[in-house]
Amino acid sequence: MADKSHKHVVIVGGGTAGITVAARLRRAGMKNITVLDPATTHYYQPLWTLVGGGQADVRITGRPESSVVPRGVKWVREAASKFDPSANTVTTEGGRVLSYDALVLAPGLQLDFDRVPGLSEALASGPVSSNYRADLAPKTWELIRNLRSGTAVFTHPTGPIKCGGAPQKIAYLAADYWRKQGVLDDIRVVLVLPDPAMFKVPVWSRELERVVEHYGIEVRLSSEMVSVDGGARTAEIVNNSTGERETLPYDLLHVVPPQSAPAVVKDSPFAGPDNAHGYVDVDKYTLRHKRFDNVFAVGDVADVPTSKTGAAIRKQAPVVVDNLLAVLDGKQPQHRYNGYTSCPLVTARDKMLLAEFDYDSKPAPSIPLIDTTKQRRDMWLLKRYGLPAIYWHGMLKGLV
Repeated sequence: MADKSHKHVVIVGGGTAGITVAARLRRAGMKNITVLDPATTHYYQPLWTLVGGGQADVRITGRPESSVVPRGVKWVREAASKFDPSANTVTTEGGRVLSYDALVLAPGLQLDFDRVPGLSEALASGPVSSNYRADLAPKTWELIRNLRSGTAVFTHPTGPIKCGGAPQKIAYLAADYWRKQGVLDDIRVVLVLPDPAMFKVPVWSRELERVVEHYGIEVRLSSEMVSVDGGARTAEIVNNSTGERETLPYDLLHVVPPQSAPAVVKDSPFAGPDNAHGYVDVDKYTLRHKRFDNVFAVGDVADVPTSKTGAAIRKQAPVVVDNLLAVLDGKQPQHRYNGYTSCPLVTARDKMLLAEFDYDSKPAPSIPLIDTTKQRRDMWLLKRYGLPAIYWHGMLKGLV
């Protein structure tokens, strides 16, 4: 292997994907690594669903960014503002120009609340919340805890989003809580989903059909929320198959906003030519950019046809690292990502399904001797306690 001590790798993003890749590069012997990210707090976001469900304190989901940046990695506390792949440079918002031999794009995605008319205004006041923000997840729990009758609406936008199961999970946590409180019969629960089925993999879709039947949840398939009237407390829903529109009143509204690549990526040469969401145009197996050989993407910003989850990053990161090192050696990337992802689907306050699948939507179980297609208490314990420990002590250190 050629000496790469003089090579410089720039990683844009200090979240799950960026830190995991940085840690793995350090373990592989890379010495000149820069992580570019303005955040001061690093969050374990999968717990935000349980925060919204009253099962975790939001304060345990964040740690100082400085504590997760691997030793020996330079952290530049700025955001990227411009990319010039012809010159192999990244310009920061402060005007600093960083040169790179290899670039890893891992800035995550952005939440586009403003794309739904009236949503931002409704969030600012009234019974509207979203577990997709750390500052709002505790509000979700307050709304659930205080609701005793009326209509609760839970929405899921069209297009790729991170943690595709999260819009459903909070509905089940809420319904289970209301049942235990003896008030579920007085609450109409409506779940708005953009797809024609409960889940893209049939074995879990069938199980989720049983879950919604158990709670008496009304499901609007092939539908999305297109506007909110915070003053009237109504949400307009459209069926994308028939064009039919419905105005739903709400006493509680949990929203998941549309999502897309950060603007700096969306407006860069790295975005795909036919990709309205602006995600990075990579080969779905090697995760290398289709036009720029020394550029890779990992995590939510990568335009690959699988669910955007931390579990996907765990499988993508070693592929990116191995292929990046090969490119720096003047070789072709050989390692392949098969699309593995997993969605921990919390179905009650003490039960969970673990949906694991690949690019072909085939189940890809990773836990032997356990049927994760059925609701299990041990899977809930894994989500609440096991996965956070693996994340902080294993994944971010490049060990798993």
